[in-house]
Amino acid sequence: MSDGMPSESPDFEMVAAALRRDAADLEAYARVLGVTLADALPPGAVVVERKRGLSDRMAGREGKVERLEVMLGEQRLVLRLGRSRPEGEICKEVRGVVLSRTPVALDAWVDALTGAVLAWADSDAKAREAVERLLGGGGVG
Repeated sequence: MSDGMPSESPDFEMVAAALRRDAADLEAYARVLGVTLADALPPGAVVVERKRGLSDRMAGREGKVERLEVMLGEQRLVLRLGRSRPEGEICKEVRGVVLSRTPVALDAWVDALTGAVLAWADSDAKAREAVERLLGGGGVG
């Protein structure tokens, strides 16, 4: 990522592929992505909001993922799973104040998430190990 363009980095492509895995079923994708990111990122960096219907409560299920939010540095990445299609949003946030909101398509959201995760992983060795876990044990460099 030395040229500032993460999309040209093989590391970026590897992480993006891992994040896009199983995107055909968006609810399952968001559920798996939320768990994977929550395990790999700092505590509190990932928020998953679910909607539980009566049948979910009766069966003891967690419910369907409606919103996934990832906060890394000054970026807040929000993915909403509505009835028709997913809606991504990239926000710039400083000290709890959202300065900008940009709606984006799912692919652009995944690219932004990948860039944020890789930038975070560059910060220290422990973070890099977490990204390697995200990739399923493979290295990122």
